[in-house]
Amino acid sequence: MYGKMHSACLYGIEGVMIGVEIDLANGLPQTSIIGLPDSAIREAVERVRAAVKNCGYRYPQQRVTVNLAPADLRKEGSAFDLAIALGILTTSGQLMMPAAEEMLLIGELALDGSLRPVTGVLPMIEAARRSGLSKVLVPRGNEAEAALINGMAVYAAGHLRELPHPADAGTGSAGHSDVVSDKQRHIPKAPAGHPDNQTALPFPVTVVGGQGDSGRNHQPVRALNLEHLRYHPQYSIRSLSGTADEILREDFGDVLGQSHVKRALTIAAAGMHNIILAGPPGTGKTMMIKRLPGIMPELNDSESLEVTKIFSAAGKLTDTPSGLLRSRPFRAPHHTISAAGLIGGGSIPKPGEVSLAHRGVLFLDELPEFSRNVLEVLRQPLEDSVVTISRARAAFTFPARFLLACSMNPCSCGYLGNTGTQQRCTCSPAKIAQYRAKISGPLLDRIDMQVDVPRPSDWNGQGPVLSSAEMRRDVLRAQQIQAERYSKLPISWNSELSGAALRRYAALNKESSLLLHGILESLGLSMRAHDRIIKLARTIADLEGAAVISSAHLAEAVQYRNLDRQVVAEE
Repeated sequence: MYGKMHSACLYGIEGVMIGVEIDLANGLPQTSIIGLPDSAIREAVERVRAAVKNCGYRYPQQRVTVNLAPADLRKEGSAFDLAIALGILTTSGQLMMPAAEEMLLIGELALDGSLRPVTGVLPMIEAARRSGLSKVLVPRGNEAEAALINGMAVYAAGHLRELPHPADAGTGSAGHSDVVSDKQRHIPKAPAGHPDNQTALPFPVTVVGGQGDSGRNHQPVRALNLEHLRYHPQYSIRSLSGTADEILREDFGDVLGQSHVKRALTIAAAGMHNIILAGPPGTGKTMMIKRLPGIMPELNDSESLEVTKIFSAAGKLTDTPSGLLRSRPFRAPHHTISAAGLIGGGSIPKPGEVSLAHRGVLFLDELPEFSRNVLEVLRQPLEDSVVTISRARAAFTFPARFLLACSMNPCSCGYLGNTGTQQRCTCSPAKIAQYRAKISGPLLDRIDMQVDVPRPSDWNGQGPVLSSAEMRRDVLRAQQIQAERYSKLPISWNSELSGAALRRYAALNKESSLLLHGILESLGLSMRAHDRIIKLARTIADLEGAAVISSAHLAEAVQYRNLDRQVVAEE
């Protein structure tokens, strides 16, 4: 006897459809799972066997073969449990579920038959919709995430007892000796509103063959109506990090002075330019960068779905409010993070911090404290906006378009450059050089803005105190200009300009070109730095509402290459 169900697994951050094929044959009672399963899937045999028996069904006393197709794709996780269990029950004639070609089944089973949520539901259901399925059955706890995909009818169950049961219809194997009562098994009772003797089950399972587990003919139970399991979302849009108003509670208005740093952060947010703040301890570097997401616009619909899918694949949505993520991600890994933790890793790689920060901010506090080997892996994502991880069987590509924001002290003790009565630096020139050598030249070259943050005694106390709302208004206006300019291009921000697009949309007049050439010669900057200065000047012009990049815009962009100027001065 043969039956087939539809399930899915994760492959990187994408869902892949998996056919769960069941074959019952005469022979010694044993169950085999084939198709490159991992240990968690192989252990599903015992989970399914216990769950089936503890819910009053009869586990077939035959040779059971479960094939996960395609067989050449490595599978991992426990999301196949539900499909395997229902496949065995239908193929053995204990359940009847028509139209198996329409539904996806995802869920992990506990030994008592309860269903546990799994990670990565969003990309799996997206793959199911692309393959033509229209319904999905998931564990309770995954239903809100599942409902984010339009065009899919979502059903959610907390226990196998909420599905059709032999005793409900009085047919099938309900009279067998191994079917015991709820009281004996301590099994949760079916919901109070469980409908009996109805028709038209809303989710599918194919039944092929008509014999049960011992070779005796069994009449399948009638298909019951599980409309009580249908999920009707009251809302589908929430944010993991809170709404924009909640983020704005951490306001730049709390930061006194530092107007030039606020200006730099406004430019960085407007054009998604990488930035590093360097200064003594206690000057507000970390405080200001943590307020950076509050001046950035919320994710649009396509960005929101993309980011939510990444968080789902990484298992970061399990304990969060339901719905699409709307706020820009803000990730701040500890300086002890490994390279695999930063860019992703595993036999089947999972997203790392750079992908979790996609379309948002990746904050590296105290940059030189990170391992140099870890920092060097940032080169590719900073240049290409993707992470590619190669394995023996395949290469995995994760999106990684983020704004890199870093902070650092000027030296190991943090007091280099202090004057007057301020605490003096105790580092030797060799120690200062060793400290700064942790950040390689090629990595520093990829950071558009390098800004000094002075001590409080350097503040003049003049000028208005900018709030996050004011800064956000400027950022939104500049990004709207960019959206209109690049509406026919596959880019969104000035920082993504390259090649012909850079020459067309960020062209310099003769005066500005001569100015930039002289600066490059005096500072010894690379051509990469040349392009990044131009892109930065384009953003400054957008903030000013100027159509053409002027010498003033270019001069301001150059002043943000502060660490480059310091290197030249030391030489």
